[in-house]
Amino acid sequence: MIPHLTPRRERWLLLTLAGIQFTHILDFMIMMPLGPQFTALFGISNAQFGLLVSAYTLSAGLSGLMAATYIDRFSRKQLLLTMYTLFGLATLACGLAPDYFWLMVARIAAGLFGGVLSALAQTIVGDVIPFERRGRAMSVVMTSFSVSTVAGVPLGLFLAAHFNWHAPFFGIAFLVGLLALGAWQTLPRLDAHLHHPERVNVWRGIGQVLAEPNHLKAFGVTGLMMFAGFTVIPYITIYLQSNAGMKNDEVPWIYLCGGLTTLLTARYFGRLTDRVGKVKVFQRLAVAVAFPLMATTLSEGLPLWGLLLISTWLFTMMSGRMIPGMAMISSSVEPRLRGTFMTLNSAVQSAAMGSAALVGGLIIGRDAQGHLTLYWVAGLLGVVASCLSAWLAGRLHLHGAPA
Repeated sequence: MIPHLTPRRERWLLLTLAGIQFTHILDFMIMMPLGPQFTALFGISNAQFGLLVSAYTLSAGLSGLMAATYIDRFSRKQLLLTMYTLFGLATLACGLAPDYFWLMVARIAAGLFGGVLSALAQTIVGDVIPFERRGRAMSVVMTSFSVSTVAGVPLGLFLAAHFNWHAPFFGIAFLVGLLALGAWQTLPRLDAHLHHPERVNVWRGIGQVLAEPNHLKAFGVTGLMMFAGFTVIPYITIYLQSNAGMKNDEVPWIYLCGGLTTLLTARYFGRLTDRVGKVKVFQRLAVAVAFPLMATTLSEGLPLWGLLLISTWLFTMMSGRMIPGMAMISSSVEPRLRGTFMTLNSAVQSAAMGSAALVGGLIIGRDAQGHLTLYWVAGLLGVVASCLSAWLAGRLHLHGAPA
């Protein structure tokens, strides 16, 4: 049964979830533009930096697997607030880390607690918002990605440039504290799933999720969708600075232009998803993203405006396909198993991102001049994964969709 909320209450719910997603995404994204600083400061290789990025996502994947055993046994609100508070403390520990080792430890902790947040947010949207409005609702929550790139990352880079690399993590931890208080005040109880007449034992629920072929296809779509981008995305800043000659003070423009465009287009993609169909829109965008993905890896020698055009194009397509993608995936499971399914799906998502970053780091090398080599191979691997996700999406069954 879908809890009934007034339009005003529903709006506050979505904005609260978007705020939580904002800090969670920003905490992950801020690592990538700081890549050149970390490689120089700690004297680490591309593969070691890739491991630093992957530590967060792989621990988030492990957290998702563990959360599948308990996520449907608690109120969504209670669990969300607990994990979000612990995530804020782990982010604070990132800011306090004195060296590479302790930063790695703190990133693992942040992933363990933050890995459940996306799954919880998507589960709540699936629980509360009717199928026919789910695309638009997901677009509101997904604007957190846009806001984090248009405002959060540039501000984080400003703090890092004028203070040190610790400062962005302190800022994120402060925001988490404020938003946790706001969520405690605005979120409804969100415990209808605890009273579902067909509620099953947790281990039996996991078994039912894993035994359903449609769920396995959805996991495959998630894994391929996330793998497609993260063979390339973690190394964009390093490539643009070492190969394309972008200056350090020009890097924030990548995130400002990309984030602003995705912010303006997110609602359009949400409405298009509900009007045309979740699967159709996702398939078109998953194929279309191949062009900016490859262009990003071959942009050496372009002027600044050309680099910004390609990176903005990439951000828009990447963010755009996530809206129909997550609306589609959250609809591929029946409501009584949604919490367990979305948590396992979040684990797949995190594992795919971490694996892609590791694979990208192993493929990409450096020549004698310090330029990245074979970046285009990582991009080609992402293109293949994205096209496969579009093919597999066409074989999904969506619950609640009109016949």
